[in-house]
Amino acid sequence: MLDLRPVGYVIGLLVAILGAAMFLPMLADLAEGRGEWHVFLESAVITILTGGILALSCANGVRAGLTIQQTFLLTSGVWLALPFFGALPFVFGETELRFVDAFFEAMSGLTTTGSTVIGGLDELPRGLLLWRGLLQWLGGIGIIVVAMVFLPELRVGGMQIFRSEGFDTFGKILPRATEISSRISGVYITLTMICALCYAASGMSAFDASVHAMTTVATGGFANYDASFGAFSGAAEYVAVLFMLLAALPFVRFVQLTAGTARPLMEDTQIRAFLATALALVTVLTLWNWSQSPEVGEPAFRKTLFNTVSLLTGTGYASQDYMQWGSFPITMLFIVGLIGGCAGSTACSIKIFRYQLLFASIRAQLQRIRSPNGIFTPRYAGRPVGSDVLSSVMSFFVFFIVTMGLVSWGLALTGLDFITSVSGAAAALANIGPGLGDQIGPAGNFAGLNDSAKWMLSAAMLIGRLELLAVYAIFTIQFWRA
Repeated sequence: MLDLRPVGYVIGLLVAILGAAMFLPMLADLAEGRGEWHVFLESAVITILTGGILALSCANGVRAGLTIQQTFLLTSGVWLALPFFGALPFVFGETELRFVDAFFEAMSGLTTTGSTVIGGLDELPRGLLLWRGLLQWLGGIGIIVVAMVFLPELRVGGMQIFRSEGFDTFGKILPRATEISSRISGVYITLTMICALCYAASGMSAFDASVHAMTTVATGGFANYDASFGAFSGAAEYVAVLFMLLAALPFVRFVQLTAGTARPLMEDTQIRAFLATALALVTVLTLWNWSQSPEVGEPAFRKTLFNTVSLLTGTGYASQDYMQWGSFPITMLFIVGLIGGCAGSTACSIKIFRYQLLFASIRAQLQRIRSPNGIFTPRYAGRPVGSDVLSSVMSFFVFFIVTMGLVSWGLALTGLDFITSVSGAAAALANIGPGLGDQIGPAGNFAGLNDSAKWMLSAAMLIGRLELLAVYAIFTIQFWRA
């Protein structure tokens, strides 16, 4: 019989940690003096007590290793439990959201999607704004650990190709997660602090700089204003571009860099492909906008650079309503959002390395067609790629496309138009943030969607953030028979 105690223990601990994090926005509300601090005190007490009781009741079943079933359940269970409790301040606070809206907002935060149902951000208490930033910041570090520890061991979506980047082997999942978390957390915190200082130097207030640094490094995209990043301009946009790009690189390379080894960072083929893709996309869209818009020169380049990088990394900030750019840029930006950053980063979507493996497989197949007697093996970073990796990657692409189609169909059945349905499904599944159209585009939000659509999109955010197969495996008969 499956022992759920190790799973419950870890989930309980993480829920309690989430509750402890609520004291930070409580302090922010106390400092602001708007009388909203009790919201986070109440939420923290409920969350810490629930998480603590769960952890204590399951503590007698903890051991060093986890079975593969427990690991799958833990991965999905964490991202389901944390949004449940993360939604409490939105229900109790000034927003007074219904639970479906609060859960959507918390899920969007912890999966670093960046879609929002909250309007009037400019007038919200600082505690709630800080809480939105903290949710994304915690979700960012959490997804790095999942990508570095769990997904390679579970052989999800080709992530097993990065097992050599880890520290140990399966069977010591919990100690390994602790080790990786401690080493990456230092880099993550340092990068966030440097980003905040750069934002402050660009003219942001200390509060805005802190919150936007958290959501930038997490590539989450929650902003403190309804205008998103349109509330800022100039130097702040360039700062955001720099740190969005850095956050989309594998964090293990930064750990190696701090250890005095820069060679892996410089020679990583995934990083080279990602930066080359970003350069090509920005160049094409800048030239198009210069040719079509009366606004040329540096301002047009800056807006194109910012919004393209924001969508490529899955951050979801918008400094301008790019729906006004024309049909070609809109189509390009839709495709951009389905590319994503590097594996082992806070970026989301399909990820660059999967496209590299897809093209390597296609190239090898074409070579076999030209030379039937030859032996051609797909290679990644100079190394042969095993059939299990290629099979996982192809499965991921198929499941991604099928899932996006099903979610789009489901959204259409709720009464949404074609553009909103397709772009909403893509934005949620790829964890991009804004969709396309007047309703959920960069100038709107998701508040006007019906409850059924919000629940579907919340589920899509979870499935997409955990690379689809880590969730789908739980719903197979073979999983429960193992």
